[in-house]
Amino acid sequence: MSGTWEILHDHLGKALWDTCTMVGIATVVGVVFGTALAVVLYLTQARLFTPNRLVNTIVGFAVNAIRSLPFLILLVVLIPLIQLCIGDPYTPAGGAIALSIAAIPFFARIAESAFAEVDPGLLEAAVSTGAPLRQIISGAVFPQALPSFIRGIVLTVISLLGYSAMVGTIGAGGIGDLAIQYGYNRYETGVLIAIVVLLVLLVQLIQWAGDRLALRFTH
Repeated sequence: MSGTWEILHDHLGKALWDTCTMVGIATVVGVVFGTALAVVLYLTQARLFTPNRLVNTIVGFAVNAIRSLPFLILLVVLIPLIQLCIGDPYTPAGGAIALSIAAIPFFARIAESAFAEVDPGLLEAAVSTGAPLRQIISGAVFPQALPSFIRGIVLTVISLLGYSAMVGTIGAGGIGDLAIQYGYNRYETGVLIAIVVLLVLLVQLIQWAGDRLALRFTH
């Protein structure tokens, strides 16, 4: 037991920081670029705006192609690209890149679904007033989709938290790496239990905060 506490004392802080950094960067990148893709998918599909079947099909295929790959396979495929970009893929920076690429198509579909839930009658009324597209998107679509959008961000963060533990299996840092290096390789069961409990608590906290925030913006 003393060995477990010593390991946690010496390494848990840095591992948790690495995980938060990877998940934080990937969430921001995923939300920004995923939202951009979702807007393209939404606008090219909705008959009220600028329907374009070709663009919608191409973008949708690219999104689905990346989403269809299990994360561990995607991670292995991305290692050469990450190595080309930053030199050493087995770092938290490399993990953040892999998580970001996984997060973009994941959140794109979530955001697209959130936009699709917007009342068509509201959009028709906005279009009939002659409002420009940019104003309709920012003033009607986003505000109405915001609660689902927030829940989608929460789902993305929780998923990335699980993915970040997988990133640790290749030695890219974080709590997954701590679990493998000490909990598994050195048979410190207490470390594994502590990390599992920590992950459960983090997920509960993130879900609670996200639900409260989404409820606040529900119309």
